[in-house]
Amino acid sequence: MLAVFLETLPFFALIALGYGAGRTGFFPPEATAYLTKFVFYFALSAMLFRFSATLSLGELWDRDFVCAYLLGTGAVYLLATLVALLRRRSMAEAAVEAQCAAIGNTGFLGIPMLALLLGEASIGYNMMVLAVDLVVFSSLIVILVTISREGRLRPRVLGTVALGLVKNPMIVAIVAGLAVSALGWTLPAPAMDFLVLLGNAATPGALFAIGASLATKSAERLAVAGWLTTAKLLLHPAAVALSALWFFEVAPYPAAVMIAAAALPVAGNIYILAQHYGVAPQRVSAAILLSTALSILTLPAIIAGVLALP
Repeated sequence: MLAVFLETLPFFALIALGYGAGRTGFFPPEATAYLTKFVFYFALSAMLFRFSATLSLGELWDRDFVCAYLLGTGAVYLLATLVALLRRRSMAEAAVEAQCAAIGNTGFLGIPMLALLLGEASIGYNMMVLAVDLVVFSSLIVILVTISREGRLRPRVLGTVALGLVKNPMIVAIVAGLAVSALGWTLPAPAMDFLVLLGNAATPGALFAIGASLATKSAERLAVAGWLTTAKLLLHPAAVALSALWFFEVAPYPAAVMIAAAALPVAGNIYILAQHYGVAPQRVSAAILLSTALSILTLPAIIAGVLALP
């Protein structure tokens, strides 16, 4: 575990550097917003496009992998929803808490970190995790919050969800890359060099942006944040491991990538959704802050464990 911890340390050091810059005011919230936009729309999209352009749809789609991840993640999502409802929270709040318990920071943290720790072959599997999170669970939270507020689901909401997916640059980059691969096109060397150069900015930019954004998060409602952090860092990877290795018998390497991805801390974009809908932003803020801090210890331990899979 110590060796893995030392390998992950530079990633968390970059997050800490961003946190320090944000906390001291050297990197204001406006700068963090623009850096996040650069990573989201340009650097990370370039990385995803480049890798997906070298993959076939068959290499990116694994039915057992997707079903195993859906089952494990869905179980934790349902558990967190039930716990929230038993505490007499609204369906909207339950949906937000479930999102915290089951959706990790795959795009900004998982893809670059696991590519280095588990090899570039992990990127395709992480793309599947990311696609499921975006298409299924990011859509689900919008639907549940809408039903909670309006008492029914209007067709226009489904249109809004669909439009959001179509406009998501990560999904666009993956689909465009797969289209290039399917057509048998080979990108010219200057274009590939451009994508490599731009994509290489994704890892340091994303990690710094994560840290800087954490500087604006509060640590209120620690009891609920502690439960959501436990669910995300421990229950989620355990449920996914059980689903992948017991129910679906996923091969060791993709199972290892799936479990490691499930062990990632709470995704930062959940706070944006919570703030947009005005649903429990303080709870989400505390869960993101606490889970990211504790993942410094839990993530290396789980990665060390999955590396030992036969």
